[in-house]
This record gives sequence, structure tokens and C-alpha cells, in this order.
Amino acid sequence: MAHKSGFVNIIGSPNVGKSTLMNQLVGHRMSIITSKAQTTRHRIMGIVNGEDFQIVYSDTPGVVNPAYELHKSMMGFVNTALKDADIILFITDTKEDTTNNPEVLERLKKTSIPIICLINKVDLSNEKTVQNRLDYWKDQLPNALVAAMSAKLNYNVPEIFEQILKMLPEGPAYFPKDDLTDRPMRFFVTEIIREKILMLYDKEIPYSCEVEVESYKDTGGLVKIRAIIYVSRDSQKGILIGHQGKMLKQVGSKARWDMQEMLRKKVHLELHVKVKKDWRNNAQDLKKFGYQS
Repeated sequence: MAHKSGFVNIIGSPNVGKSTLMNQLVGHRMSIITSKAQTTRHRIMGIVNGEDFQIVYSDTPGVVNPAYELHKSMMGFVNTALKDADIILFITDTKEDTTNNPEVLERLKKTSIPIICLINKVDLSNEKTVQNRLDYWKDQLPNALVAAMSAKLNYNVPEIFEQILKMLPEGPAYFPKDDLTDRPMRFFVTEIIREKILMLYDKEIPYSCEVEVESYKDTGGLVKIRAIIYVSRDSQKGILIGHQGKMLKQVGSKARWDMQEMLRKKVHLELHVKVKKDWRNNAQDLKKFGYQS
């Protein structure tokens, strides 16, 4: 039997369930998940291997109309994913009337890349609404395979996986067969910390933060991590730390627990907060944080 391989890129509006689907398809927690929009900022690859196939999934940031240079860089990941895909998984949900970026929809209509359009969160809707959404997207994307699912409950996800295998082109593996991702462990450490910030803080604070691992030392039974949380303004630093450091301690405690689960080792996590003014509009800072090449 011929070997199949390809890039299966997941795109869609913020908070429609792209990261949840990615984690279900890969079988590992690759992307952080919160109820807040714009949780995913980078393109994150998760690799699924079989004896005769390799699927390289990419989770991408939610499609947005840019307000900061950061958003433009995030959309750069989306645009690249639209170009280099062998299969596009376009995710919407039962509440979204249409995608919030008309330009992306037009590109999907014109592309020759195979598209699977997935209407997520059917568990939160009813049969009539789901059918309306199915009819709408079949009309908008007549060349796409359109299906309903619940990524959270894994409903219809195994069937989607089988469909991806059928559509996958023949080719050799792109990565070693024991690889799970193209990202280093430091990246997932920053994402876990950022997830806790998204969970614990409201309004602008989570979106003004970026995390950098300053040092990562694995001594065998213990991993020592020192990380810096950057904020955009001086006033945000005090909010992030909280009274007598209580909020920052919560972030550290919750993040450390998840890191230990991921690494299967004890973790000593040291967090510090620094101000990097208007980093979301600074090209040099964005490059440092991995948003620009």
C-alpha cells in the first residue's frame, strides 16, 4: 500500500473550536483552550503517524480584522496555512452566520485545495439550526465536503479523521515518525502560562501579555523554569501581580501543575513580570516573540 502524507490546516473565526478539534485529532493536548477569543496566536503543528500515513495538522489563530501589528502577524500564519495546505479544515459553528473575514471566504471559494467545512458545537444547538447551517455552507462552498460535529464531545470526529485519510495525497513522511510536533518544549511552557492568564484575568490584561522562557533546565528529576510575563503598560503590571503577589502565585501554581502533568516530572517555576511598552505594535518585539520571520 502506498504511503500517504500531507498538511491538514485548520482555519476559522476565533472561538469556533479549532484548537479543541486539533487536540482531538492529534490525541494530545497541543493547543491551549479557553472560552476567550484569540487564544491561539501561533501556528501550531501536531503530527499523527501511522504505518502508511503521516498527517501534519496545523492549528492557526482565529481569522480577525487586524487592530495591531500582532494581529497582522497572526493573520500571516493564516495566509500561509491557506497556501501550503493539502487539505483545509474550515471550522465554523452553529452560531456563526458567516465568517468574520470576507477576504478569507473569497479565497476559500476560489482555491483548488480540497476543503472540509465543519460546523462545530452541534451539542449546543438544535436540529433545525444545524440543518440551516449545513444548507448555508453547502451553498457558500459548493466544492467543499460539509459536515456537522462536536469537537468537545468527539461527535463525528472519528468519521472526519477517516475522510481526511481518504483525501490525503500519496507521499513520504515530512517528519520522523516518532515526532509529535515541530515546536520545542519551551513553546508549550509559554502557552500553558498564557492559558492561565487567559483563565484568571478579564478585559484587556490577557491580550496585553506575552510570555518568554528565560531559562529551562532539566536536571533529571526536576525541571527548573524561569519565565517572564511581559505587559504593555505599567498599570497592567500591578493588576497581573495582584495584592501581595496573590494573582501571580495563582498563575504559577496552576501552570506548574499542568507542566508537571505534561513533563511527568517535578517543576520549579519562577515567574516575573516586566513592562514592554506597546509590544503588540513593535516589529522588533514581535520578531523576538516568534510572530515575524
